[in-house]
Amino acid sequence: MTKELIRPLPRTWWLRKQSYLVFMIRELTSLVVFAYAALLVGMILTASDDASFSGLFEFLESTTSVVIHVGLFIFAMFHTITWIALTPKVLVLWRGDEQIEPDVIAGANGILFLLVSGGVLWLVLG
Repeated sequence: MTKELIRPLPRTWWLRKQSYLVFMIRELTSLVVFAYAALLVGMILTASDDASFSGLFEFLESTTSVVIHVGLFIFAMFHTITWIALTPKVLVLWRGDEQIEPDVIAGANGILFLLVSGGVLWLVLG
């Protein structure tokens, strides 16, 4: 019986190639955005009376909160842009015997993202 060859993989394997680094950053940004969403839901659930609710809004208007939100926006946009660019690699569409161009798939996803984001913005601000 032969023994399976297992090559040791260093912990910094993702620093060797730019595509690996972008992959790891995209995955980490998803965790940051999830943690923020959970924190925001928790903050809203704890704001049960008028005093704590107004305290929540005071915090959201503070400079610290604005800096946090700008950073989170950058993380979310990086995640979104890299995900849209990745979509044609995981979603291969065919029209008959002809493959649809990857740029068309990415472009359609980008336009859909902008439309949905605009609709949500219109609902929130309108």
